[in-house]
Amino acid sequence: MIKVVIVDDDPFIRESLKVLVGLDAEIEVAGCAGDGAEALTLLQGLTPVADVVLMDIRMPGCGGVEGTRRIKAAFPQVSVLMLTTFDDDEYIIEALRGGASGYLLKNIPPDRIIQGIKTVYQGNMLIHPDIARKMAGFLQSAAPAALPVREHPSLESYGLTKAEQGIVASISEGLTNKEIAAKLFLSEGTVKNYITDILSKLGLRDRTQIAIFYLKSQRE
Repeated sequence: MIKVVIVDDDPFIRESLKVLVGLDAEIEVAGCAGDGAEALTLLQGLTPVADVVLMDIRMPGCGGVEGTRRIKAAFPQVSVLMLTTFDDDEYIIEALRGGASGYLLKNIPPDRIIQGIKTVYQGNMLIHPDIARKMAGFLQSAAPAALPVREHPSLESYGLTKAEQGIVASISEGLTNKEIAAKLFLSEGTVKNYITDILSKLGLRDRTQIAIFYLKSQRE
């Protein structure tokens, strides 16, 4: 059972999401919160802690970006999935840098929300292609503190093989391990092993940083 916490400052949206998400037999809504700080307090009182936080970005008080940072600092194992609109691009970048596993648009069908929760629960990243294309532009001026700084931006200069480069590009498109395996004619186990090697070679900690690193490198 996937335990989910829903965070939104609008009570109607919170309750609507609670009903919609709770319809899935594999998901349990463990609680709801009105902002990021309240969500952290809620998580601290859950035993065991929730698996996924469905987090609005724009909220008064502690917004989604700051809430994500606090939650990931306290509970690195919890996946945070952002709820957003298309004009939240800069917020999305900061949320991803803060450890979010991806984002969902507020106007998508309920089944897409449920699938998104399951996707990040499985350790995969969820990035819409439209935002992925925009990310490169925003990352041009973004602070690179979480990324390795080297003189040569090409993936080959980091020792990545052609297969690993293909996986990095696929991760930046938001593909799951299963989708990458099908695309590159590999087993899921092989893809996982490649990702472990990629993280080691690039000095990164997770798939989100791989995607950001790749998109930033395409601009340099």
